Amino acid sequence: MRQNTQDALSGRVIAITGASAGIGRATALAAARAGASLLLMARSETALETVAAEARGLGVRVHVAPLDVADAEAVRQAAHAGEQALGPIDVWINSAMVTVFSPVSRLDPEEIAQVTRVTYLGSVHGALAALEVMRGRDRGVIVQVGSALAYRGIPLQAPYCAAKHAVRGFLDSLRTELIHERCGVQISEVQLPAVNTPQFDWARAHTARRPQPVGDIHAPDVAAQAILKAARHPRREYWLGASTAQTIIGQTLAPQLMDRMMADMAWEGQFSDATFPPGYQDNLFATVEPPHRTEGRFSEGQMTDAPLISGDVARVAAVAAGAAVFAGLGLLIGRLGRR
Repeated sequence: MRQNTQDALSGRVIAITGASAGIGRATALAAARAGASLLLMARSETALETVAAEARGLGVRVHVAPLDVADAEAVRQAAHAGEQALGPIDVWINSAMVTVFSPVSRLDPEEIAQVTRVTYLGSVHGALAALEVMRGRDRGVIVQVGSALAYRGIPLQAPYCAAKHAVRGFLDSLRTELIHERCGVQISEVQLPAVNTPQFDWARAHTARRPQPVGDIHAPDVAAQAILKAARHPRREYWLGASTAQTIIGQTLAPQLMDRMMADMAWEGQFSDATFPPGYQDNLFATVEPPHRTEGRFSEGQMTDAPLISGDVARVAAVAAGAAVFAGLGLLIGRLGRR
């Protein structure tokens, strides 16, 4: 897989938002190892320069653009500055996000607005900037870092789930317009499972205990490789990990059952045993300099491999399986009725 990535991405220019930590950082370094030039965007200039230095040490060119993705004009200017420094952008990856862990009853409206500005509008601004530079060339790939939560809302993460749902809806509409225009720019979404990133170390939370990922926890590099697969071979959607497929298919086939499962399992499942340390700072409205790193505090036991499947293929398989179940039930009912 890494050799194929090297063959396809060497010499390409890749723009990444949220590149200072977590999945964005892992993707930047994986792309650098593959020989790609990088436009790196995030709020912390200090953290970006650290990532840039590591990438340059791998022999690639890097342009750093400290910005807040909530600022559409800043993202637009970064795209043009990146092209001047590195050449035409081939791939744009939207990875920036913030979140709040809290029951809805304890959320402040401005907290919801900020998650929306960064996680939803930040992705919109990235897509618009990418299109502005790509459309005239009639080529390019926009990769959206998504989540199983783009399909299934869970307790304690309403603003984030809503933002991810909104991104998916926006890109669905945009994709149809590009098809109508016969535009060569492609959009690929990568829906991710739980990933071991620092978001659980600096997210705002209105809870007594510190949050943790739900379900199997995956290493950021697993997500990075999936994202670069989408950059090399863009499809409408990729699903990473068994839990992502189970969540999306379960939501499609039995949403009411999923409501009850999430209510019962995803509430306590998001709490670790740890309490917040004295002086805890969150990154909702401003960057927090430490801990800008790739992995969070769940490295022990994290999964270093996961299946990656096309969402279209998975849906066809789910429909076929569902049809087989219903057909079997029909036969059984018919036999019982004849007795």
